[in-house]
Amino acid sequence: MAVPGDVRGRGLSGLPNMNGEEEEEEESHEVLLSVFAQHGQLGLCFYDSRDFTLHYMPDTSDNHELQLLARVVQEVSPHVIITSAKQERCMVQFMQGLGANPDYRPEVVTYPYVDFGLEVSKQRLLSAHFPFLPPAVSERERISYLSSCISFSSPLMLRSVGALLKCLDKRRVGVELEDSSVGVPILQFHTYTLKDVVYVDQDTYSVLQIFKSELHPSVYKLQSGEKEGLSLYGILNHCRCKFGSKLLRQWFLRPTRDLAVLNRRQEVVRFFSCPRNSDSLNTLQSSLRNIRNIPTLLRSMSLSHTKVSDWQGLYKTVYSAVCIRDTVRSLPQSIQLFQEISEGFSDDLYYIASLISRVVGHTVHTSEKRRMMGLSDFLTDVARRELEHLDTRIPSCCVIYIPLIGFLLSVPRLTSMVEKEDFEIEGLDFMFLSEERLHYRSQRTKELDDLLGDLHCDTKDMETAVMTQLQTTVLGRSACLYKVLDLSAELDCLMALSHASQEYGYTTPTLANHHRITLRQARHPLLELCSPMFVSNSFLSSETRGRVKIITGPNSSGKSIYLKQVGLIVFMALIGSDVPAKEAEIGLVDGIFTRMQSRESVSVGLSTFMIDLNQMAHALNHSSGHSLVLIDEFGKGTNTVDGLSLLAASISHWLKRVPAEVPHILLATNFHSLLQLGLLPSSGLLSLLTLETAVDGDELVFLYQLKEGICRSSYAANIATLAGLPPSLVQRGVEVSELYRTGKTIKRIDRPSTEEQANKCVCVVKKFLSVNLEDKSVDLQRYMKEELLPSGGDLL
Repeated sequence: MAVPGDVRGRGLSGLPNMNGEEEEEEESHEVLLSVFAQHGQLGLCFYDSRDFTLHYMPDTSDNHELQLLARVVQEVSPHVIITSAKQERCMVQFMQGLGANPDYRPEVVTYPYVDFGLEVSKQRLLSAHFPFLPPAVSERERISYLSSCISFSSPLMLRSVGALLKCLDKRRVGVELEDSSVGVPILQFHTYTLKDVVYVDQDTYSVLQIFKSELHPSVYKLQSGEKEGLSLYGILNHCRCKFGSKLLRQWFLRPTRDLAVLNRRQEVVRFFSCPRNSDSLNTLQSSLRNIRNIPTLLRSMSLSHTKVSDWQGLYKTVYSAVCIRDTVRSLPQSIQLFQEISEGFSDDLYYIASLISRVVGHTVHTSEKRRMMGLSDFLTDVARRELEHLDTRIPSCCVIYIPLIGFLLSVPRLTSMVEKEDFEIEGLDFMFLSEERLHYRSQRTKELDDLLGDLHCDTKDMETAVMTQLQTTVLGRSACLYKVLDLSAELDCLMALSHASQEYGYTTPTLANHHRITLRQARHPLLELCSPMFVSNSFLSSETRGRVKIITGPNSSGKSIYLKQVGLIVFMALIGSDVPAKEAEIGLVDGIFTRMQSRESVSVGLSTFMIDLNQMAHALNHSSGHSLVLIDEFGKGTNTVDGLSLLAASISHWLKRVPAEVPHILLATNFHSLLQLGLLPSSGLLSLLTLETAVDGDELVFLYQLKEGICRSSYAANIATLAGLPPSLVQRGVEVSELYRTGKTIKRIDRPSTEEQANKCVCVVKKFLSVNLEDKSVDLQRYMKEELLPSGGDLL
């Protein structure tokens, strides 16, 4: 949010400088960053004492290594990092890593978890010192204003703001020498995005249907989670493994304008989109299905919790990685990803696979099983010989093996064996009683101990030693396994995008760092899958022409679809995907802003129109010449005159900018007066478009074809008829609309109008004056009842 102009040249207390000279910028300044991570989401903000600006980043996802946070710290270089004393394990490891860096060691401040509470943070924000707000402003007005400056729909970010404000107040940052009543000033709010990351807020993700969660239809999964509905992510996610899908979601959440990254992705998508490379695509996708979650497997090894199934999964993973490498080595090495896989999937994979095969192979288990089966038969034969020398009252016996004790003779307890003295049997040493069976050591069992020893324990000890050595060896080569995970995930994502490109007939866009967007015969990626026929439309926005497009047309003519279509295609290009168009040249944008869908906000307590205004204010204050702004029916939430005025003022504000600073703007509206009354300034940047329709008798036919011009009628009556409203109601609506448009009086139909009443009275008077009252044959009472006032005498 830009600061009002009368604030920039003021001192800390908000008073103007008396000498009229600009204050010199202090060379020393302090940057304090507050961060809060929870369940894979990250919220952060930071304060720069040089210009008293609070920068915030809306909640976004981050991986277990907090790579996004690491990039933020690298770019911002905060002097102080504020975090919660109650942290997730990933945050603890991240802070430990910062402390181990000798080149950069920021001060770390930890506050109790309660200081990161959501309600506490909101109250701190409302109580903060904003010099540009009047002192007498009410709390409701303050909430309304702040909601246009900072996103209240990002709870983690708001919690980090609360802790940051506490730290600022305790340290008195920038106001150390001022009176204690003077708070730390916040003069600006800025949305922070990483360099080369395109800004897309939650409203845009929702209205463009980039993501759409639905309840899972299975009754067994109603409580466990959701599934992806019809969305852009849903139709592009053809990944074969979970970590590939996870990486693709991260690409969607952080679209980039880094040409090097996008070109790297495009060359792979272009290669696999070619039909002659479909065999390689299928082979690699089959191998990717066997890639398991490597971090989970390695974590189990580090904790010595590895099971046989884990080793089998790791063996499949390593073996599949070798197959992927061998396949990729036959592909063009000029493609950067292919070269990295060929070199990064090192011979350590062969070594790990062969080691697992030898140690955890089926041969070892088979031979051990056969040996143990032979030992069982031998012990049965020993028990039969022992029974021949026992008391004839003992019906049976068996020889068992107990680890750490050895071989024992087990016999059932007889009814005569009551006391311990009764357990004594000649030639046998009594050991213990268990579950009504007596256990003895005989001469033969002693010989078995001497012959075979503690076989089971020795075997287990040997297995443990071997498995420990195997775990150590694998963990020592974990770097190559993590590289397998990263490169396999990227390969999976790009092959998924290639699969979608082939299936849906997409085209590789040309990307460049200019201000133009050209789309030829573009289509909506979602609607074309649901409609048996889709009419494509083009789009052109250059540096000097067609920068601001105003689209008019009847309801249901396709205005909103066209806006979303352009937004989705630009978004797809920013993740490296092909796009649904015959040709596409896209200048990289730095943000996609929308004012298309009214969302309710119970937590903030704002009206729907106020939220619409906040969305519009966000686009006005933060968009640049590289931004894309989509506006649909702004101004409907209030009366017509006020809504029309706000819309005209907003578009005029953009048109008055320098052409290079005017964003790509698409506006769909039913305010035809915006153009008919000439409320907008004349500009070559302005382009007027409409969607073609035809009237066949009383039926309105939508052609969905975009053309230059202005829609002269909203065709509301035709739309109402299509919607099934009663014909009489529609006809009355047409009559009232025509009277209103021509400035004539609208006559009521539930009772006569004033003019009709006057004419009726005149008629009655004339009839009455025509009666000869001197004529005795005239029945005056009957005449008045039946002829003069036949309707019962009611003139009104």
